[in-house]
Amino acid sequence: MKVIIPVAGIGTRLRPHTLTQPKVLLNVAGQPMIYHIVNQIIQDKIASSIVLVTGHMGEQIEKYLTDTFRFNFSFIAQKKPLGLGHAIYCSKEAFNNDKNEEVLIILGDTLFDVDLKAMCRNSSSVIGVKKVDDPRRFGVVEKNRQGYITRFVEKPASREISTSNEAIVGLYYIKNSVSLFNSLEYIISNEVKSNNEYQLTDALEIMLSNKEKMKTYTVDGWLDCGKPETLLETNTYLLKKQRKKYSFPGSIIKSPVYIGKKAIIGNSIIGPNVTVGDNCIIKNCIIENSIIDSNNYIENVLLKESIVGKNCKVIQKKFSFNLGEYSEKIQF
Repeated sequence: MKVIIPVAGIGTRLRPHTLTQPKVLLNVAGQPMIYHIVNQIIQDKIASSIVLVTGHMGEQIEKYLTDTFRFNFSFIAQKKPLGLGHAIYCSKEAFNNDKNEEVLIILGDTLFDVDLKAMCRNSSSVIGVKKVDDPRRFGVVEKNRQGYITRFVEKPASREISTSNEAIVGLYYIKNSVSLFNSLEYIISNEVKSNNEYQLTDALEIMLSNKEKMKTYTVDGWLDCGKPETLLETNTYLLKKQRKKYSFPGSIIKSPVYIGKKAIIGNSIIGPNVTVGDNCIIKNCIIENSIIDSNNYIENVLLKESIVGKNCKVIQKKFSFNLGEYSEKIQF
């Protein structure tokens, strides 16, 4: 089986961090988010190769993965941002057109706490889903009484009303790669677009019409990394699973945290829910619910709900006051 990971997104909502690196290389719980995905695939031994569909700054992703893992990777560029369906179609060159293979598609900017082995043991194709309160913001699936998918609806509020609240989370196990790529080729050749993009769900609809059987697989651990606030939430979720303990003389470390190699922490309170990257120096600080990437110097700062990229210096100078009775000093 091959795994396809589309990682061509620009990450507009995570700027300025994504101005200098792809969003899948942003630090989450001590590792780039793409590490968590690839490491699970390799550890679970579910695939013979991984195909990454890259875009802007894709060479950084290629260098990181080839430096970090010994595995069979293919890197294919999506030259124009024409949608998820187009990105998956770009990966076709990594496949033998005459050989029908199983395919697992995992979106690169979303992490999952899921048993991939169990998901891929199904006898039919499987779409990962999670029940949501408001399905109008997502693509959803509709099923018959036997549990087989009968229809995909992309963002029901913008197209049509759906009775389903099972949102598509970004995991797709496809038994028939030939059918997948034929369906993608059809929507691209015939300009079948939704929101001016080629959607994977439109190709899956064609597969359904061609009698491809698909079921759902419930994914409880769906961890979004697309916005600063959700990136911090995912960081917290993963830190709680790691449960590492740290001790620095003169400082208080409140778990869960991750603190990288050669980090120096003095007279500070770190945590809970904090990631500190390698080679950071932190003095006289209180930091909670934040991600501090590598090679930073931070002093005299109170940080909450913050993301600090690599190679930054953050210093708050101390002030002295001589105030008489009835004085007020308000500092923002």
